[in-house]
Amino acid sequence: MPAQPALPVSQSVTVAVLTYRRPGDLAAVLPALDQQARTLDPPAGVLVVDNDPDGGARTTVVDHGSDLVRYVHEPEPGIAAARNRALTEAGTDLLVFIDDDERPSEHWLVDLVRTYLVDRPAAVVGPVVSEYERDPDAWVAAGRFFDRRRLPTGTTVELAATNNLLLDLAQVRREGLTFDLGLGITGGSDTLFTRQLTRAGGRLVWCDSALVVDVVPASRLSREWVLRRAFRSGNSWSHTSLLLAASPRERAVQRAVLTTRGTIRVVAGAARAGVGAVTGSLPHRVRGVRTVARGAGLVAGAWGSVYSEYRRP
Repeated sequence: MPAQPALPVSQSVTVAVLTYRRPGDLAAVLPALDQQARTLDPPAGVLVVDNDPDGGARTTVVDHGSDLVRYVHEPEPGIAAARNRALTEAGTDLLVFIDDDERPSEHWLVDLVRTYLVDRPAAVVGPVVSEYERDPDAWVAAGRFFDRRRLPTGTTVELAATNNLLLDLAQVRREGLTFDLGLGITGGSDTLFTRQLTRAGGRLVWCDSALVVDVVPASRLSREWVLRRAFRSGNSWSHTSLLLAASPRERAVQRAVLTTRGTIRVVAGAARAGVGAVTGSLPHRVRGVRTVARGAGLVAGAWGSVYSEYRRP
């Protein structure tokens, strides 16, 4: 990173990286986070939240040997517990989440904070760009399944994941928000959290220059993983929508809406896949199949079937 003056900030900042039995990824990202922390004046702190019951990441943090990096052990299973531990341990004005298998771009942290300082929203969201451990096969490549959204900086968004997210903790605490422990294994606690923040009047603002690179392992470059992920995405949306419903009547209405939307997706996806099969268009065929999977997840979630994303040994 070229030498440049650190960004003066009056807010204290913590960068939190959650980890679970990925010592290689953690060892790779810690030097980058240490460097990013020093681009602010005063420097940010880096908080490693280890969700491994055995505390396996402690050695990696100790070996890194930085006065800016702090280790905490959260043995309660589930990513929601780890996210909540970051909320309580941060002790700062701003908390920035990043995943242990991601790598920040050159001015990532500065750009997140600069965007926040424009009008101090409840959260700033950055993009994630994928790089592959190996080239995906033709089926996965044709669907462009790892392409994520890009928006103009300043765009207001409705929800976000915690893989590239800055939170104003004063606004979070004012609303009494935490990550739902009931979603710790199923996934979706970040979806619910940010939807709750939006519903409470908090603004989530996009910063397109604050990107991180997601290193996609070979184990995810399969049609099975892609379709499971699509199903989980639809399932999580339905599940969190029902949790947000304020009354039995509202839940019943939501269930009907979600079932209808999911059914439409299944039918439309099957039609697109059929067209792709007839015309020989692999992109149409595979994206149609993915739409079917997402629609099926919506319907399943609407009727109480919850997919568990974070399976553990």
